[in-house]
Amino acid sequence: MAKVLVLYYSAYGHIETMAHAIAEGARSEGAEVNVKRVPELFSDEICASRGYKTDQSAPVASPSELDQYDAIIFGSGTRFGTVTAQMRHFIDQTGGLWAQGKLVGKIGSVFTSSATQHGGQETTILGFIPTLLHHGMVVVGLPYAFAGQSGVEDVKGGSPYGAATIAGTDGSRQPSTVELDGARYQGAHVARIAAKMFG
Repeated sequence: MAKVLVLYYSAYGHIETMAHAIAEGARSEGAEVNVKRVPELFSDEICASRGYKTDQSAPVASPSELDQYDAIIFGSGTRFGTVTAQMRHFIDQTGGLWAQGKLVGKIGSVFTSSATQHGGQETTILGFIPTLLHHGMVVVGLPYAFAGQSGVEDVKGGSPYGAATIAGTDGSRQPSTVELDGARYQGAHVARIAAKMFG
């Protein structure tokens, strides 16, 4: 049974929702799945003043545990076209794993969110892929076999690089049905590949 970690940072809850959909998809393929989040860098006071969603049930991960998984699916909102500082800070603590080649050959995948339709979803994922490659990971995206990402009948996030949602400039838009379907598909896709590689 493949072991999958869904590791995310979510300030307002959009990525948290997507993370649980990713996990649902991975579990549907028989994977053992843990959902965890990276630590917050801001104080409780700042989080409260910004309206951050602080009641997230996922436990906080440690960089040292990443090598316990066959696949890691990373989720982060977009900040100026790249991942959040919280996610980057967490990853910057994985030098020991890198030095020992602990993630070489494991699967890495990424999902994201942005405020607007062209708010950096693709650059965020593409900008994170070099980190996965530096660790020697095998990169898996969201193939066009997921037909939901095609078509222009609705506003929707997602690309061949990974699932995504659009939050709206005020954060009021929640992940849509098709965006959650894309997240589930990506989770299942990663789990299927992990089962072939590690099962």
